[in-house]
Amino acid sequence: MAVYPFQFVNRRGSAAISTSGVTVNTANVVFSFPNHAFVNAWYRGTIYIDIAQAVPTGTTGTLPVLFETNGATQAVTKYNGEALTAADIPGTGVYEFWFDRATNTLQIMTGVV
Repeated sequence: MAVYPFQFVNRRGSAAISTSGVTVNTANVVFSFPNHAFVNAWYRGTIYIDIAQAVPTGTTGTLPVLFETNGATQAVTKYNGEALTAADIPGTGVYEFWFDRATNTLQIMTGVV
């Protein structure tokens, strides 16, 4: 049995999902997903998210972006753990992220922000 200095990710392919709504409040911008979208998903790898709703015009650009499903929220980061903000989402479309369930890391990939 060979021992590799790396781990295999995306074992069943990359995940893809679309947002179902966006809500803005004084503390953050929350993109929601259909209930049970990630049920029993112990995932590590790339995920493609189709942000189907634009951040509403007039939203403060410094508000952090969160993702929500089944009543649970997940912070989204950029490099160095900085919060992804409303200003970092220029419009609708497909964005690429890295997700690691073991560390609860959801980070947008380079080339977008």
